[in-house]
Order: sequence, then C-alpha cells, then structure tokens
Amino acid sequence: MPSVNRAYTEFKDKGLEVLLVDFRESADLVRKTVRERGYVAPVLLDASGDVTGKGYGVWGPPTFFFLNRSGQLIGRGIGERGWDSPAAKTFLRALLESKN
Repeated sequence: MPSVNRAYTEFKDKGLEVLLVDFRESADLVRKTVRERGYVAPVLLDASGDVTGKGYGVWGPPTFFFLNRSGQLIGRGIGERGWDSPAAKTFLRALLESKN
C-alpha cells in the first residue's frame, strides 16, 4: 500500500481518484489500521462484505478497478503492484490524459 499512497499523492491533483475499500471488518479495526499504516486515500467500509463480494466479485485484497472519466470500467486486476514504478506512472498518466 505504500506505493498506492505515493501514486495517489503524486497524481491526485491531476484527477486521480483512489478509494480504498475494506470489507468484513469492524469500523474500529479499519480506523486503527488506516492510522497505523498511514493511508492517505479515502477508505470505505463494507462491513458485511455484501457489496464488495456479491456486487463486484471481490473476495480478497488487493483487487483494483480502473474507471475512465465517464465511469466505464476499463480495467481490473488482482494482486500487489508497484503503483509508483515507471511503467505504472506511464499507465496512470495515459489514463488521466484520456478524454474518456
């Protein structure tokens, strides 16, 4: 998650939105974890896991979705990534520069 923090911090002024979603955990535990790990993006909580699992098919982290500016799903992936790597930054720049 440190690379997500760095990418979000670098690109948020260019339009990158990052929403972290935690599911099937208590709000108190999520608040503690966010504080301890220093997450900077907004964190949403799906305490039951119903929306995350049934609605989006996410049963384990990390899972990520990319939506364009029109709200259309354009990519999905599972697993850790280095979001501050040169390749990831090139991808994020291209995504943010797209008119869609």
